[in-house]
Amino acid sequence: MALLTEDAKGVYIIAVTPFTDAGEVDWDSVDSMVDFYEAKGVTGLTILGQLGEAPKLTSLESQAIAKRVINRVGGRLPVVVGVTAPGLAPMRELAESVMDLGAAGVMVAPPWTTKTDDQAYSFYASVGEALGKTPWVLQDYPLTTNVTIAPKVIDRIVRDVPNCVMLKHEDWPGLSKITALRASSDKGETRRISILCGNGGLFLPEEMGRGADGAMTGFCFPEMMVGVVENYAKGDIERAHDIFDAYLPLARYEQQQGIGLAARKHVLAKRGVIKSAALRKPRPSLTANDIADVERLLARQQKRLEEIGA
Repeated sequence: MALLTEDAKGVYIIAVTPFTDAGEVDWDSVDSMVDFYEAKGVTGLTILGQLGEAPKLTSLESQAIAKRVINRVGGRLPVVVGVTAPGLAPMRELAESVMDLGAAGVMVAPPWTTKTDDQAYSFYASVGEALGKTPWVLQDYPLTTNVTIAPKVIDRIVRDVPNCVMLKHEDWPGLSKITALRASSDKGETRRISILCGNGGLFLPEEMGRGADGAMTGFCFPEMMVGVVENYAKGDIERAHDIFDAYLPLARYEQQQGIGLAARKHVLAKRGVIKSAALRKPRPSLTANDIADVERLLARQQKRLEEIGA
């Protein structure tokens, strides 16, 4: 498998982790999920992220899931693995393990204790040193980590840490951050690294317009993100927005804190991608009213897709 580079573009789907109703990893659903994502045209897969319920997995399960996904992909798509850990030693251990299995790169979020610009820089400089030649993704998700990393700090990291090849941008509001980072690289002040965006794709058209290279996030209809990114690349901006608009209400619903992942898994199970919509405990559950909301949104989404011929 080729390694992740700063030229990466497209849609790297944040994959869920399928569980049985009893809370065990559902290996058959791991396979069917990988096949589904590939069939929908994603560029790559990102596993063991926060919405992959990575904190609920044992270290052995994390390695086993990485092995299963990488083997299932068979080198056809790059796989990025989340290796965020409380310390550098377990992070490096998991990173070395998955890279030996054939991963394309790894992703690292900052610890919640990061409070200052210098602390953010020092942490990621240490990550770069610990990971050696392994290419890695800087996950910038302050809504969850409570760590805000200013553009000037990201620029500094990019200048000084060569194995940082991608930013997973999930600041909110954050369009001005993309603009600032692209301005720095356009002036030659920093390398131009890949910027893939998160937040369930809620701002994807605008992010593409600001210079993002695609998406690295989850949504129960990955074909939405693929359609937006592909049409932006072709210059058909209106078509990209038409596709996005059709899916937006469901994407918005899925971004609710607490039940968002449950809604995503409900739809994936309904689509036959995974056998069970179960999250591993502790877990939220959808109420009958929640499910009715989702079903209504799905019906309205189908009408809009028919209207635009998608």
